[in-house]
Amino acid sequence: MSVHSFFSLLFLLLSCSRADALFGHFLVRCQFTSLEDVVYVEQYYINKFLLIQYNSTLGKYTGYTERARDVADGLNKSPNLKKQRKKNEKKWKSLIPFILDLHSKPVEPSVRLRSVEAASSKHPGMLVCSAYGFYPKQIRVTWLRNGNIVTSDVTSTEELPNGNWLYQIHSYLEFTPRPGEKITCRVEHASLTGPKLYEWDAANESQRNKIAVGTAGLLLGLVFLVAGLIYYKKKNNAGRVLVPTG
Repeated sequence: MSVHSFFSLLFLLLSCSRADALFGHFLVRCQFTSLEDVVYVEQYYINKFLLIQYNSTLGKYTGYTERARDVADGLNKSPNLKKQRKKNEKKWKSLIPFILDLHSKPVEPSVRLRSVEAASSKHPGMLVCSAYGFYPKQIRVTWLRNGNIVTSDVTSTEELPNGNWLYQIHSYLEFTPRPGEKITCRVEHASLTGPKLYEWDAANESQRNKIAVGTAGLLLGLVFLVAGLIYYKKKNNAGRVLVPTG
């Protein structure tokens, strides 16, 4: 089997969705205890069985079945793959200082509390409390109504990875607005010295929406005004007749 055929086979296996189909996946990881002690590993699995592995300590691919050993020999002889492995190892090593720094320093979340339209809900309103860009992963987002914890009509996502070792989470509260009611989103995280409270202010949000609508209307009016002036100027210039002098 050629190198190209092997990767094509893995792609086809990954595309399978039947319950009785084979399943293949590819795993890359970087093991390190310091900047000097770094091991780059690539692993190829089918149905959780390790077929081929590359280990930077050995500097080559190793196959664990007779067919996989033939494929591993082909991978080891490919100069293009050798160059790519070196690039991958270099990239991972360059990320280690950032990972170590991130691991030692918690990153405080950026929190946004806003209202959204409630689709197919028994409640006319919905609030969403979003926490962005935090580390470590563990975080707690809860809702308070007049100081009391709310447990019903609350849904939350899992901690979602951003792809840069930071996370985000979104918590939703369906509610029926009542006069004088105080609704608060409480966020607890390792980067904070204590819980942070974010109170929803319906009056302020309504005012912000009015300002946004007014600003949009003003900008639209300016666009029509400028367009009208340009049209008027072009029309006047077209109606003039130049008379030669002298």
